[in-house]
Amino acid sequence: MRARRLAVAVAALAVAAFVAGAALLLAAPTVVPGAAPTPRQAAAAPGTTAPPAVELTPTTSATRVATSEGQPPGTVRLPRGGTAELVRRELTADGTLPIPDDLDEATWWGAGLGAERGVALLSGHVNWGGRTGPFAELWRDRPGQRVTVRDATGGRWVYRIVDTLTLHKDELPRHAPRLFSQQGPHRLVLVTCGGEYTSSGQGYVDNRIVTAELLTRP
Repeated sequence: MRARRLAVAVAALAVAAFVAGAALLLAAPTVVPGAAPTPRQAAAAPGTTAPPAVELTPTTSATRVATSEGQPPGTVRLPRGGTAELVRRELTADGTLPIPDDLDEATWWGAGLGAERGVALLSGHVNWGGRTGPFAELWRDRPGQRVTVRDATGGRWVYRIVDTLTLHKDELPRHAPRLFSQQGPHRLVLVTCGGEYTSSGQGYVDNRIVTAELLTRP
């Protein structure tokens, strides 16, 4: 397995990690060069390729109508009801993966829904601008609970949480090959930040990482 160094900062977080075959950076909430807010699915940067994926983000506003269960297409819903719009992002030319543009969005990178191998990584803000984000509930979610993703057509993909992990950002590099590999079994990995907030500009000191396995598909 080949792995390169990965720097991840979710919301006000900066951590180092590894993702097989790619180097990416999720910066603190600042303007990221090359990170345009539209279109929703950004083009891959030169020399970077994400695994084939089921399209998550609807292409027209009409498809944003909620399903009979109340969850709009192109969203992830956490066990306690927290819901975020999924925004597909690829690496920029300098190896940066842009963070979500909004508190109610989650950046999606890597494998697609139901892929044979590899991690589908979803990252979201724990809070921003004095508001709490939907990914804040990752700190309370537990194994056995379910995460539901609706694709662009409203197809329902259900993942079951199998592991929750809290790591100081300095601990993440040695765990990252296991957590984020694109070579291992397929899984959904959701990441946010939290813990103590430092005033030194480093943001939150901890990461919350929730891993889920595919349970049912459309």
